[in-house]
Parts: sequence; structure tokens; C-alpha cells
Amino acid sequence: MITKRILSWLSIAIFSWAIAGCSNDTIETVQAFDDTSKAPIPHVEKISEVSPPRLITQLNKNFAQTKPQVKIISPTPDQIVKTQNVKVKLEVQGLKTFKNEELKMGPHLHFFVDDQPYQAIYNTDKPIILSDLTPGTHTLRVFASRPWHESFKNRGAYAKTTFHVFTVTEENNPSPTQPLLTYSRPQGSYGAQPIMLDFYLTDAPLHVVAQESPDDDIADWRIRVTVNGESFLLDQWRPLYLQGFDEGQNWVKLEFIDENGTLIKNVFNSTVRAITYDPQLKDTLTKLVTGDISLEKAQAVTIANYQIKEQTVTKKIPESTPQIELIAPIESIPATESTPPIELTSPTESMPSLEEEKVEVEIEKEETLIEEVIPEENISEDNLLEEVPADINENVVKQEDLEIENQIDEPITQVEEDLEIETSSPNSEEKSIPDEQLLNS
Repeated sequence: MITKRILSWLSIAIFSWAIAGCSNDTIETVQAFDDTSKAPIPHVEKISEVSPPRLITQLNKNFAQTKPQVKIISPTPDQIVKTQNVKVKLEVQGLKTFKNEELKMGPHLHFFVDDQPYQAIYNTDKPIILSDLTPGTHTLRVFASRPWHESFKNRGAYAKTTFHVFTVTEENNPSPTQPLLTYSRPQGSYGAQPIMLDFYLTDAPLHVVAQESPDDDIADWRIRVTVNGESFLLDQWRPLYLQGFDEGQNWVKLEFIDENGTLIKNVFNSTVRAITYDPQLKDTLTKLVTGDISLEKAQAVTIANYQIKEQTVTKKIPESTPQIELIAPIESIPATESTPPIELTSPTESMPSLEEEKVEVEIEKEETLIEEVIPEENISEDNLLEEVPADINENVVKQEDLEIENQIDEPITQVEEDLEIETSSPNSEEKSIPDEQLLNS
């Protein structure tokens, strides 16, 4: 029996070292899952797991070889302080923490006091002042995080210390022999889905060790996730991207349970948080999720003092499309071969008016009429010139002018009709006038 307990303790110790020392490459492989490799969540009504946003997956490559080392310098483990105002000194190596001024994001630390939501720490040069701490025991937890709040899970990326203000108490005092769950995300407000779920595990046994013998004292573990009342189980330590949250307030609960579904009792092993989903929010995390920011600009949240390269966009016009200079005056644009240029001339020179056209036509018709009124067989040109007085010629001309003036306002078609009637009738008055009457008049 003693040997069995020794083996159990040894297995837990080996696992604690192994889980703390799991390589970052292994975690990166798990994080880069897709629809074919991820472990599906049991069917729930609304919440579902999806692949990580593409932009975050690309930015994650910048941390492929990053293994941050985090330490809590003060207060020291089990230290008893004589004040309610405590200075906390943190140290991080292997990771440059900073906050980009424009995008308001960068690598940082998640800093927890007891069971309170974490604070993001971007600068460890100055100590953190904890004011008005209640007397008794308090626990600090801290781990390194990527800009989008995903934790690093390599050995040394996590640190914990428990200290006491004035005296030791039972609250906020985790058992060192039990696994410990640290709830990290989701937290705060979100402007887009999917929303990342992430947590930190310490002192949890390996599944292979826990499942080796059903008679040992090593309990296998699961993480029970409950979102807005819908629950599912996880048996892997990796971030999840979930969608199906309601607009407005939501709540998320994480529990560390054994293979029988029983909560493994330890402080912080059951934590619930309220979050807000607001689609109107347009912060940098929202843009990383939706892709509304370029990869070039987003690099500034992963690399300190990154200089964004200016990108110039040039549009090349296809060779088949003629180039048109819009700033050129209209008259300078050359006409194409298929469309000859139009010469604009004065309307009075090139286009005669309708009245002028009508007068010319009517004059031509009247000249024809006059010629037909006097038959050639009755009147010769010589007789007219010798016997007709000059005043008669003038009267005839005036009468012709009068008839032309009166007919100008009539439509051309009417003149043509009258002309046809007069020329076609054999009994017209002009043809029936005897030569003697014409000369005597």
C-alpha cells in the first residue's frame, strides 16, 4: 500500500514537471488545428467550435520559438507582511512586453489576485501596488500572454506565490497537492465572434498516467465548460474559439472535474465570468478576428518598435483599354478612326431655313406656271415684244409677285396640288384667253 502511494506521488511529480515543461512547438501544433484535426465539441444547441481567425494564426508564427520565463520576485512564498499595501515585483525574460500606442495591444502578463479577473501588465520595470488588501492569506498568479490574450504554456511561463497579510487564513489558499485551474479568457467585452476560451492548468496529471490503473488514487481530469447554460467537456489543454454568443451579456463557467464528473476541490477550480458581446465595438482585437486590419499593420502588436512599411497601390490599365486624359479640354481629344470628327458650322450657312426652301420651290413652280399659261402657238416672242405695251409687262410682273407672296405662307404640298389641277385642266382660263383679248387688255 505504501509502495502504491509512493508510485502515485511519483507519477504526480513526474507529470507536474512534464506538463510544466511541455515544449512550445507541441502547443503550436495543437493551436494550429483545422476542421479535420480538432476534437469536436459534443453537440450543443448554440455554441460551436471553429478554427482560429486566419490573421491570428499568421501572427502566432512570430512566437513559434518564444519561451518566456516569468517570476514573482516579491512577495515571497508564505511571507507575512505587516501592511495592507503590498508591493509586487515581477520579472519576465524571453519576451519583450510592450503596448503599441496606436493599436493598444502587445505581449503582456496576466496578473491575478486571488479569484479576481486578471489585470494586463505591459511594463514590469515598476512594481505593482496592491492597496487595502484584507487581512489573511492571498495568492498571486501570473503568466505570459500573447497580444490577443492567449497564454504561453511552456515551462516557466507561469508563476504563483501565496503570502499573508498579518496572519494565515484558509481562504485563497490553494492546496499544493491538488490540480489548480486558472480561468483566463473570455473576459471583458468583445466586438466579434469567434471568442477565444483559454485557461491555465498546474499540477494536473497526465491522462496516460491517470488511466493506467483503475485502482490507483490518481484521478483523471476534464474541464467542464458552461456557456449560457450549455455545457460540454474538454480533455485537452489548448485554446478554443467559440461562436454562438448572444448579443449583450453572456456568462462562462469553467470547472476542473474528475472522470466521474465530480469537482476536484481546490480554490479557483470553479470560476464564472460575465462577458459582453457588442457588435458595435471596433477595437484592435475585433479587427484581428474579422480581418479588418492588414497583416503588415498588425505586426506592430507582436514586434516592439515595428516600422510599418508604406504600401503604394498602383492600378495598371490593361493594354486593350485606351487611356483617357480627363484633364485635357474636349477639343483636344482626338477622334477615333471609326468616328470622324464633326465640323460645327454656323446654322445659317449650312442649313437653310424652311421658309427659304419653300419660297425657292414655289418660285420654280410659278415660273413653270407662267410659261404654260401662254401657249407657243398663239403668242410668239417677237409679237409680244413689238405689240405688248411696257406697262402691261409691268402689271403681269406685279401680279406674279403678288401671287408668289400670297403663296409663300401656304404649305408646299398645297402648292403642288394646285399646280397639278391647273396644269391638268384643258379648260383653264389662261389657255382660253384669245390673243386679241390679251392684247386689247
